Amino acid sequence: MTIRKGDTIELAVDKMAFGGRGMGRVDGLVVFVRGAVPGDRISARIYKKKKDYAEAVIAELLTASPDRINAPCPYSGHCGGCQMQHVRYERQLEYKKGHITESLEHIGGLKDVLVRDVIPSDNIFAYRNKMEFSFSDRRWFLPHELEKRETEGGFALGLHVPGTYHKVLDMEACLLQRENGNRILREVKELVKESKIPVYGLKSHEGFWRFLMIRCSFGYDEWMVNLVTSGERPELVHPLAESLCRRVDGIRTVVNNVNRRKASIAVGESETVLTGDGHITDKIGPFTFQVSANSFFQTNSPGAAKLYQKVLEYAELKGNEDVLDLYSGTGTIPIFLANSADRITGIEISNDAVLDAQRNLRQNEIHNCRFICGDMRDKISAITKRPDVLIIDPPRAGMHKDVLPRVLAISPERIIYISCNPTTLARDIALMTKDYELIEIQPVDMFPHTYHIEAVAKLQRRKKR
Repeated sequence: MTIRKGDTIELAVDKMAFGGRGMGRVDGLVVFVRGAVPGDRISARIYKKKKDYAEAVIAELLTASPDRINAPCPYSGHCGGCQMQHVRYERQLEYKKGHITESLEHIGGLKDVLVRDVIPSDNIFAYRNKMEFSFSDRRWFLPHELEKRETEGGFALGLHVPGTYHKVLDMEACLLQRENGNRILREVKELVKESKIPVYGLKSHEGFWRFLMIRCSFGYDEWMVNLVTSGERPELVHPLAESLCRRVDGIRTVVNNVNRRKASIAVGESETVLTGDGHITDKIGPFTFQVSANSFFQTNSPGAAKLYQKVLEYAELKGNEDVLDLYSGTGTIPIFLANSADRITGIEISNDAVLDAQRNLRQNEIHNCRFICGDMRDKISAITKRPDVLIIDPPRAGMHKDVLPRVLAISPERIIYISCNPTTLARDIALMTKDYELIEIQPVDMFPHTYHIEAVAKLQRRKKR
């Protein structure tokens, strides 16, 4: 059977691929289908055909999988925020564990690794402490909204359609954040419309309002609003901030980041505090952290406590150890472990993150941690004393290829590797297994309804013969 773009085929979905798409095969050809669930039988319309695979959409659901549920969000299937709201949560966890195991086998060549069952999130909705919404002068309409194109097509504030940079859904709420965040979303939308100042065009690069970032503290129920604009207009942003604080309770601070660059990122070149003091305070376990608009902080606060508790368990600290933490960020892991070790050193390339980390040390009265700012490749070579435990929490891209040899050279007794990407987790650990035994991996779900998964790997240095 020759399959071409535009064809409609019948397909049995038998697997969930990494990325949240269902997968089936027709005459040996792999077909990926967004919104499909293993156990579905569907009529699928091919929209992309390559030599080794095809991509399709569901034309008709012929038989529903027993794991398929009705997604409560009206934007599900159209919005890039979630990929698996239509799948039972228990099954989501099984798929995520499978993605880790498959990556270890197929990318790392590591078989029979002990991968524990995923630790679930306490909340599967309203769990995010940070949401980032985009303004656009080109609204993307849902199928039942098409009659509004003529009258409402020039404004959107919401999330992107999957795989696009310019298609933005206009949203009234996101179920991944708390209800007060949704109220802020709606009020900002109304106030921006009332300003009569154009929103930013993602193609034209003209307009003023660019992003709305909302942060909340799960520990203290404090809220931060970050208005990202293309320029400085204090006569616009100050009144909006004051009106917003009158309309919505719980807002501790409103800031304005200015981003004049074309790059579509919600980090400004400059920041002005409009109300409050420019930060909120949250908790991970018993520790408190100041969170500013552009500082990194785990987006699921209760989930982060579970993640760091597993790191503490794997580190097996007795109180006299020297710990080195790579990619230490704002110091959350060193602070979480500080009371169980003799000394902890963190290395971080971002000067702002190091300043946040030092402030967090003072706030939590921690005295046995220090932070080194600089490029990991240079600073790790300056470590002269071999640490007992090395903790690595790299970005999604994993460790830089020049960092790994330096890690192996300092030869700590134990390595705890934290990853948000099964692919780079498998790649990096495979390169360590000559010198280290991979004991086990504990996945922690901090992102329900998405394909993302955190994992903590425990490695022990092999004994020399």
